[in-house]
Amino acid sequence: MIKKVLNDLFDYENLKIYQSEKHFKFSIDSILLAEYIKINKNTKSILDLCSGNAVIPMILSTKTDAHIDGFEIQKDIYELAIASLKYNKLDKQITIYNKDVKSINEFKKGQKYDIITCNPPFFKVKNVGFINDFSPLAIARHEIRITLEDIFNIAKSHLNSKGELYLVHRVSRLDEIILLGEKYKLNVKNIELIKTKTNNKPSIVLVRCVKDSNLGIKINDIKNIEEYTSYQNMFEEE
Repeated sequence: MIKKVLNDLFDYENLKIYQSEKHFKFSIDSILLAEYIKINKNTKSILDLCSGNAVIPMILSTKTDAHIDGFEIQKDIYELAIASLKYNKLDKQITIYNKDVKSINEFKKGQKYDIITCNPPFFKVKNVGFINDFSPLAIARHEIRITLEDIFNIAKSHLNSKGELYLVHRVSRLDEIILLGEKYKLNVKNIELIKTKTNNKPSIVLVRCVKDSNLGIKINDIKNIEEYTSYQNMFEEE
């Protein structure tokens, strides 16, 4: 059992989150993605991949009454998520599974969602030998257990037609995201570029894809989040 601490969830005054000093804490990228997601009154079901300690599902619960499923493969981090959901009395609306989301068809076969969200690992594994290092941070940051293409494949199978996939990622992988979107009939429809410092180029991208949509991308104004620099982000070059 890991030692957990209870923190505020960013500036959401009614939400608290359990975290651990041993594992990475939630970072601003999860907040950015959760706030980027648009939910309407017809949204009935949401699936969150790579849920971590359930930051995105908890923030989305402030926008909707829709049921939210989440998947977190790492047991210690999953247990933090469950503790947070119970503390905030969200365990009826949000269900987190301690499963590999690539096995979703084993117990959610045929289930479709209106929205799928994901704050995925950002870095490809450069060295095969590195795969033996299954530390929690390594799994969270690197495509050891799930790849970007896995995410698009899951979304294609489990989104309703015209359903939406929302991602946060590194700008350097935007071309790959666009190509995968076209391959899996999840065309990119909207992107928003994020700068972490005023004088830097954008390093973060928020992406909205729509299943069975036509080609055509809208680009939002660049957002500067330098005021959030006290919060960890995971977009440094490796």
